[in-house]
Amino acid sequence: MKKIFYAIIRFSLSKYNFFYFRNFKVIGKENIPTNGAVLFSPNHQNALLDPLLVGTTAGKSIYSLTRSDVFGGPLQWFLDAMQTIPVYRIRDGYDKLKNNQQVFERCYTLLNKKQNMMMFSEGKHHDQYYLLRLSKGSSRLAMEAQLRSPQYPIYLQPVGINYGNHLHARHDCTVVYGNAIYVQDYLNTYQENPAKGLNKLRDTLQFEMEACLWYPKNDSSYAEKKIYINRKNTPLPFSQLKTALEKTAPNLALPTKKLFVYKILIALFSFVNLPAHLAINSLVNQFDDVVFHGSIKYLGGLIIFFFWWAIGISGFTTEVNIYWGISFFICSISSLYLRQYFVNRPL
Repeated sequence: MKKIFYAIIRFSLSKYNFFYFRNFKVIGKENIPTNGAVLFSPNHQNALLDPLLVGTTAGKSIYSLTRSDVFGGPLQWFLDAMQTIPVYRIRDGYDKLKNNQQVFERCYTLLNKKQNMMMFSEGKHHDQYYLLRLSKGSSRLAMEAQLRSPQYPIYLQPVGINYGNHLHARHDCTVVYGNAIYVQDYLNTYQENPAKGLNKLRDTLQFEMEACLWYPKNDSSYAEKKIYINRKNTPLPFSQLKTALEKTAPNLALPTKKLFVYKILIALFSFVNLPAHLAINSLVNQFDDVVFHGSIKYLGGLIIFFFWWAIGISGFTTEVNIYWGISFFICSISSLYLRQYFVNRPL
């Protein structure tokens, strides 16, 4: 049952991505190895949304390491069905860190059985476009799994998720799969000097992940360059935008000026779907960490708007006729798109 649920969710969200984002592009899928096991290593800028985008675009069934504090509640069945595995952090308590050994043993077993996994190598999420300095966690996991099964190839797969905007729907998103790293190539160095071997593998992963992002460096130019990541420029081909941002003076468009009339239009086009907008806003306000807001809008919007439209269509159809129900749906969809257009226009 859980396998079927996982397949249904993965298929449904893979189609929903093209509705939620204005332009949704996946680049480099041919770089994903088809033999052995793959440990996917994406950047982590949008909480729950990041693993969902990798899971729905990689074309593989993937087990994901997830922070342990979300387990054990009413979502346990869902988390199990989505093939998530708890990992314990210092903030969870020093006494719980010992549980990680059992977790990692399970990961080694999965990789040795040619199952695919996902681990966020940055170690924490954030809401900036650059890549943090990677931890050694994913490199160590891949290396230890390769040691246990030297006859099977294990790969580290760099992934770059590039959001035109981290918070709002109907922006552009480009998922880039970079050059896969064959862990076996680093095994001899690791066996001779574990620290040197891990550092070498981690540094290679850092380099390859940076190649998958529009502007991966938190350098002195970052603050002035990130304004060019806007809805005018993000439709450009990935390599073109990345190359332009690397220049001292990018030949790129600046964001549109924000006008007061946009607020009026946003309010006007919010009216038809007002209950749904208020419900999503209430959900978002439950999370102090802004990195969760985009994920809540992605998942909450899918569920809440579905029920709102179902209620509206059935209500108008029952009380009036089917044509009123269809008209309500068309009006709601149109209003949603127009509202989001004016929300995003100056961004």
